[in-house]
Formats: sequence, C-alpha cells, structure tokens
Amino acid sequence: MPIRRRMPRTAMQTVADGTLHIACPDPTAEDSVRDKHLAKAQHLVRQERWDDLLSAIHTADSNRHMTPGTMPIADLLSFGARADVVHAAEHVLMDGRPAKGAPILAGIEALEHELTAQPGNHIMACIVAQAHMDIAWAWRGEGWDVEVPARNREAFTAHFDRAADIMAEYCPLTLDSPLLAATCCALLGGVERGKRRVSDRYEALIDLNPANPRPMRAMGNHLLPRWYGTYAELELEARRTAARTESIWGAGGYTWVQFDAISCDDDACANLDLEFFVEGMRDILTRKPDAYTANLMAAYCANSIGQSFSGNDQADQIRSQIADCAHWIVREHLRELHPMIWAHAARGFDNNLRVHSPGRFAASGKDDAMRLISSLFKSEISSGKRIVFTETGPVAMEC
Repeated sequence: MPIRRRMPRTAMQTVADGTLHIACPDPTAEDSVRDKHLAKAQHLVRQERWDDLLSAIHTADSNRHMTPGTMPIADLLSFGARADVVHAAEHVLMDGRPAKGAPILAGIEALEHELTAQPGNHIMACIVAQAHMDIAWAWRGEGWDVEVPARNREAFTAHFDRAADIMAEYCPLTLDSPLLAATCCALLGGVERGKRRVSDRYEALIDLNPANPRPMRAMGNHLLPRWYGTYAELELEARRTAARTESIWGAGGYTWVQFDAISCDDDACANLDLEFFVEGMRDILTRKPDAYTANLMAAYCANSIGQSFSGNDQADQIRSQIADCAHWIVREHLRELHPMIWAHAARGFDNNLRVHSPGRFAASGKDDAMRLISSLFKSEISSGKRIVFTETGPVAMEC
C-alpha cells in the first residue's frame, strides 16, 4: 500500500503570532559553505583553470574534507565543475526531447576534450563520468520505464555506457578516493537488474569515509526490493555498517542505513529494530551536535515519518514511535531553524525533486516546522506562555 503524506493544516491550525521564537539564519552556515565551493568550482571552470580545480578536488578528497553537515567538499567541487554543462542539457530536455538543432552534446564534448588533455587523472574522469550520468537521467526523466520513449532510453544507456568506460581503468581502493567510489556507486543506475553488486560498492565507499552518512542512506534505499536488494540484505547491511562504523557513529550506522528505507517502504519499517534505531539517533546527535543534524533528525521524525501513514498497522505503529522522538530531539538539540531541510523532509527527501521557487519552497518548510514544533509545546502555549529557543535550548516564558 502506498505511503501517503498528510496535507498541510488549514489556516485555523497555523501558529499564533508570538508564541514561538526561534532563530532562522538565511543563509545557514551549511548553505554558505556549500554555495562557496560550488561557486569556486564554476568560476575555475569558466576561467579554464582546470589544474587549479583538479588540485583543489584532489586535496579535499584525500583529506576527507566535509561541510558541517557532512557533505564531502570534493563532491561539491565536482558538481560545480559540471554544473553549467548539466544544467544546459537539462534545459534543452525540459519537455523530454531536444528541439531540432539544439546543441545537446556541445557541453559534454568540451568536457571529453578536457579529459583527453588529462590522461590518467581520476578526478577529471569522475567529473566527466558524473556529467554523462546526470545527462542520462535528464534524458530518462522521472516516469515509469514503460513511459520512456525508445530514443530517450537509448540516450540514457549510451551515456551510462560511456561513463562506465571512463571509470573502467580506475580502482577506488587503490587510489584511496571516496569521490571515485561514489562515482562507481552512481554507475549502478545503468546496470541491468540482477548484475548489480550494490553492497560491495557501497561498503567500499563507506569504508573510505565512514564519517559521511550519505552513502549509508543511499545504500539502504537501494537495498529495497523496489531497487536492487531484499529486506534481509537491508537488515544485514544496516547491522554490518553499525559494527564497522561504531567508533564514529555508535549505533548510528544502523539508523543511517534504515533512515530513508523505512520512510518509504512499509515492510522495511515493520521489520525495523526500533530500539536499535532510536539508540542510533541518540548516538548520531551526541556525536554530531550541530544545527544541521538537529534539524535533519527533528524534521525526519516530525515530518517525514510523523506526517505519513499507510494503513499497515505494524509499520504505522513503529512510525508513530519514531515520530514521538521529535519531542526529545527538539527540546534537547534544536537551537535554530533550517527551513529547507523541513521542506525536503515533507517530500520524503526526494533527490529527484525539482524546486522551481526556492523562496516559496523554504517558506513552506518554515510554516511546517513552526506548526509542528509548536504542537510539541502545546501544553505550555495553551497555558499562555511563549516558547523561546536560546543557545541552551527552548524556554517557556510568560507573555
């Protein structure tokens, strides 16, 4: 049965003016860091300063540099390096097919030329392979397989085949490169079902940089039966990941692997080891007590999980208990609000989501967050107090 997300509350249920005060930095520290590195990469490419860019990516990759929200800086620089090419292709393919005479290959051909000029450089290889895969997904679109026109499917396959050819000569473990391992994981999207070694590729990436939880989340999602795995594999890999990353995340490895899988799949949720999952959330927040992680966990519990239901009694019971964790997360860890995280949480952290108006998107996230957070303090607010979030946590004050 599909999981349904509850619609926003009516105007009668919005937050009363003055009852909730919480800092809402714009941009957040995380956004500022990400934007800086994306802009840096785009600038260097536009100036054709490839040596400087490749050196910066190699340094970030080798040293496992990450943003405060654990986004690898090498990944950001790599995306910035191909952003102009990919965005141009996406624009041409907005309606699913390019207009006659559109220069759809001009950008990728320029990157291929640079790849030829940088023989044996695995960083350049990653940039070009990732660009091919991004363009492949632009050709494919978001519809069901049967809905994809033959021409688009052929283009998708051709770009993925080229990406695989580029990556064939490089080994992530030999080169000690998380960026290379992440690129190899992305190649799974173009491999025939039944021939994918999902856990092996993700394990290599996780072991190269266990402080980055994103591969754990992606592996869990891709081990669902709807993708490349089974529920038994999902549970096994979640436990194995927790054991391998215990020194960094405690029980958090189990939580990260299950994080996205249980929010979109009833059977995965119904089979969850709830006690282990909640223990992992506590360990994550203890080890990463920053604003980004606090917002991520609070939005996940209150919005992604707390605002979804399916009618599966076992799964919904577990989701209800996870949603209740928002109480202690908000009270013990939340100090400021990051609306974009809450907006993405309301849509299940969909990586394919197209945001046409970032301003309206963030505003919807802020509205959701204020409403949901206020509901956690309904007893204090109903007694006439206002909730003020300070550097040490929320305080109930007399109006």
